[in-house]
Amino acid sequence: MRTSKPGRRITAAATLALLLTATTTAPALAATGHQDVQRALDVLTAQDGVPGAQVTAHDRTGPSRSVRSGVGDVSTGLPFPEDGQFRAGSITKSFVATVVLQLVADGQVELDAPVERYLPGVIAGNGNDGNAITVRQLLQHTSGLYDYLQDFLDVDPEQLRHRGADPAELVGIAMQHQPLFPPGAKWSYSNTNYVLAGMLVERVTGHSIHAEIAARITGPLGLHDTYLPKRGDEILPTPHPRGYAPAPAGLIDFTEFDPSIGGAAGALVSTERDLNRFFAALLEGRLLPAEQLAEMQRTVPAALGGKSAHYGLGLASVPLSCGGEFWGHGGDIIGFTTLSAATTDGRGATAVANLNPATPEIHRDMFATIDAAICP
Repeated sequence: MRTSKPGRRITAAATLALLLTATTTAPALAATGHQDVQRALDVLTAQDGVPGAQVTAHDRTGPSRSVRSGVGDVSTGLPFPEDGQFRAGSITKSFVATVVLQLVADGQVELDAPVERYLPGVIAGNGNDGNAITVRQLLQHTSGLYDYLQDFLDVDPEQLRHRGADPAELVGIAMQHQPLFPPGAKWSYSNTNYVLAGMLVERVTGHSIHAEIAARITGPLGLHDTYLPKRGDEILPTPHPRGYAPAPAGLIDFTEFDPSIGGAAGALVSTERDLNRFFAALLEGRLLPAEQLAEMQRTVPAALGGKSAHYGLGLASVPLSCGGEFWGHGGDIIGFTTLSAATTDGRGATAVANLNPATPEIHRDMFATIDAAICP
């Protein structure tokens, strides 16, 4: 989930969304430029105020390898734990879009059908019209729907730690606002789109979006450390790094937090290795037929982290310094900032930092870390 605005005091944006350096490098990364990766990570911890950061990378032939900087727990000084779980934020959207496209492949959903067909009466009021918005436009952020998270940006984060939310409430908040533009007119990131996509999955299948992600993605791929928490599930499994939010008096530990206020837009819990396996499987065609994967990769220009990026259906395309592009998604949720990427030739990397809301500099340097991990 995006939780902050450029130039805004990040303490105000802390709704949703240092220190000693201790680095550990797996030997396998030495042959692929780990020094560049280490330098990129060290910028995050030494200059950007992130307590700790880690990146795990792989290629088609070699094993995963990890590099880390800073600490995973500021109170103990311990580094990021191996295969630790964290909140992956908006990377949830790639999982939800994959489930929707599987339903398209099964003939249960039509991409260019109006959302009203599947969620009658849900998108209505103040100029919002479910008959005018297609499923594709939800997944591509071209619906024009207001992002409900904007209404939480100036709320004291402690009021949200245990608040939680149901999807209907979050959509109801968005429906109190007029649309930003006519459907299909332009691109604008809105978490409302994916809360609706999760509701659509539940209406079509009769099962929760949590169960559908488990049955269709995490189960078949063996992603044992990845799941979508339900409302009230505030505890991260052990091991995990601590997640922090910035504040005037120092860092606030937000590891324990009810992420259902993000729901199908941003509540996923995962690990770097699991996310790498997911995006590799997605690009290899192991989760979607070729036709639906091609639809997922049909993009429009999008503003992401200051990059010249493009956005498809729950999947972004970003240029690499060594040529070509990576496909993936970022994730921002209070406590954690994540970026996961994969290429069509089998390279991939996921970086996570245990601080959010994130500044533009943190997002910039997360992209630089991924670029260093993927490029030779």
